[in-house]
Amino acid sequence: MGGAAGIYIHIPFCKQACFYCDFHFSTSLKKKDELIQALAKELVLRKDELKNKTIETIYFGGGTPSILTIDELKFLISEVYKNYKVSDHPEITLEANPDDLVSVQTQSITIFEDYKSIGINRLSVGIQSFFEDDLKSMNRAHSSEEAKNCLEIATQHFDNITIDLIYGIPNMSMEKWNENLEIAFGFGIHHISSYALTVEPKTALDTFIKKGTYPPIDENLALQHFNHLIEKTTEQGFIHYEISNFGKPDYFSKHNTSYWQGKPYLGIGPSAHSYSKTQRSWNVANNSKYIQAIQNNNLPSTVEVLSKKDQYNEYVMTGLRTIWGVSLAKIENEFGQEFLEHLKSSAEKFIKQDLLVIASETKQSVQLEKLITTQKGKFLVDGIASELFMI
Repeated sequence: MGGAAGIYIHIPFCKQACFYCDFHFSTSLKKKDELIQALAKELVLRKDELKNKTIETIYFGGGTPSILTIDELKFLISEVYKNYKVSDHPEITLEANPDDLVSVQTQSITIFEDYKSIGINRLSVGIQSFFEDDLKSMNRAHSSEEAKNCLEIATQHFDNITIDLIYGIPNMSMEKWNENLEIAFGFGIHHISSYALTVEPKTALDTFIKKGTYPPIDENLALQHFNHLIEKTTEQGFIHYEISNFGKPDYFSKHNTSYWQGKPYLGIGPSAHSYSKTQRSWNVANNSKYIQAIQNNNLPSTVEVLSKKDQYNEYVMTGLRTIWGVSLAKIENEFGQEFLEHLKSSAEKFIKQDLLVIASETKQSVQLEKLITTQKGKFLVDGIASELFMI
């Protein structure tokens, strides 16, 4: 079977640990060279998994991929091209921290031109906040000044830039949150990913809140920030195409959109997840164990075969988070009448509460119905989706 696919490459290194983060990473770079060789080898070991697919997106995530040198990134991109069929104009995204981007400027050429020269055409910059006190409270490695300097230069070289912003930070006033957004708009950014500050178990933030040295998360504040975010981005011409993602037309993340639309992808590197319609897998979240397994030609992954119920639940969960919603025709065609009836009956109470709605659209003279979240339902979408699952 042909079709499109994506490749995610996890770079598990960071300069320092952000207090809220529960992703897999190491602050020691001692194993960096071995890790990069292992990433390249995993790409070779798994090339048959996507042999009939065309790679349309390559995404360097982390951790902090901007820790890698140009030559290291170029090497990994070349390994993808060597072992996979890649489209003519793939979207190649690099997650980057502001301090990495502004610390390596030279008078003759910038890091941004170097990135472009090896095929990277989209930057995802981890700003989180433009305010110094917020950055310090999160233990971010960059300063407010570096965040602004980075975007000042980056926007001169890259058109396709997304930034991350965090809302729902305790004691953050609406004025301050609004200023964060206004500063972002001022740089002409075409895409924003924005997430509520959440407390993940065993993170430093979790410990601080339990000890009483950091204020607890305020859900009502987060909801106010979220609604303001939607209002302001809409005014600026952004489309709220996924719960946490806002893009101008033609600037949606192709890679992340492929996740939400159920396209297959390979996750390369420690802790990386992979997905095909019938199974998902994830690699061991330990750099040493990952490297050792790959060196021995073993894939250090756990595989879960997805039942029909799993596949249905996955589609409902991802579909409701997007503007494309959950297609009732697709539910009936791919899963059958029983699943369609379950979805409709489970959705009834949320439709009555104005949290979900069945919308109609006409395509090629055929009227199609989809279940989508309302404005009011967006903030509660994960909880709503779980109640529509087939158990």
